[in-house]
Amino acid sequence: MATKIKAGIIGGAGYTGGETIRLLLNHPDVDLVFVHSRSNAGNPIYTVHTDLLGDTSLTFSDNINQPVDVLFLCLGHGESKKFLEENSVPQNAKVIDLSQDFRLGASTSGRTFVYGLPELNREEIKSANNIANPGCFATALQLGLLPLAKVGKLSEVYTTGITGSTGAGQKLQETTHFTWRANNISAYKTLTHQHLLEINRSVKQLQPGYSGAINFVPWRGDFTRGIFVSSCITTEESLEALVKLYSEYYSGHPFTIVSNETIDLKHVINTNKCLIGLEKEGNKLVVHSAIDNLLKGASGQAVQNMNLLFGLAETAGLKLKSIVF
Repeated sequence: MATKIKAGIIGGAGYTGGETIRLLLNHPDVDLVFVHSRSNAGNPIYTVHTDLLGDTSLTFSDNINQPVDVLFLCLGHGESKKFLEENSVPQNAKVIDLSQDFRLGASTSGRTFVYGLPELNREEIKSANNIANPGCFATALQLGLLPLAKVGKLSEVYTTGITGSTGAGQKLQETTHFTWRANNISAYKTLTHQHLLEINRSVKQLQPGYSGAINFVPWRGDFTRGIFVSSCITTEESLEALVKLYSEYYSGHPFTIVSNETIDLKHVINTNKCLIGLEKEGNKLVVHSAIDNLLKGASGQAVQNMNLLFGLAETAGLKLKSIVF
């Protein structure tokens, strides 16, 4: 396109802010106009995101009154709604929110939000003005369930998932200290994780009569990036039929790949991919799904949504290499 999309970022000092900056700086169709941070205003971006040394001369700004076509909100949960209520953002600027504030259909300041999971709502995203980016665990878990829900064959789900420490955000907490996290795995928010709300909402969008539970046990892992989820579902369908079902569902979606080989977390780190692997024993299907929590689970999916909003190729700026070795 002749004219580049002008983008701004609110809350640029955290992990998702840093990943969004990196992606937009390298996007062929985007001009990153400003990155806002109250705590770092005036400081060069590379002093916080040291991986960007030499990539940009931008400094963090406390001025949000700069015209942009799209605004990424990389704020903490509860802060995005407050930001939009307290600041005048032009209605012609599209908003992509990475918090959980609007994932369940909330609206504010005349803005209504479309749930931004392209593999579920691609056409709605294309015509939207405001996007609620999905949660990281929610993305990985849903992509393992949607094909079954689409044909009305999803039954009760028993699922476990493990996430890297970046999923907890940049603010230091007791459970993110190296001495606690290293050589350790622990369960948390057992059966009560907040992402269950959006997962159930999406499942019922495709399978309105779904009455089963999604029993989710999340784990904290001894690594920095990535999510690996395994979901167990009872079904009489053959493995061959299930592989065909999943492959057909995702055939037009460039970032979700159904693998005939064993999938590994390393295959997706630093990419916007979700890998899906299926195994079956008797009448038990196990669906494995793996993503990078900061990319397909956050900033990468946000840029994917931006591409759809502005009629760009869905993969623009997102052809990233994994760190397999």
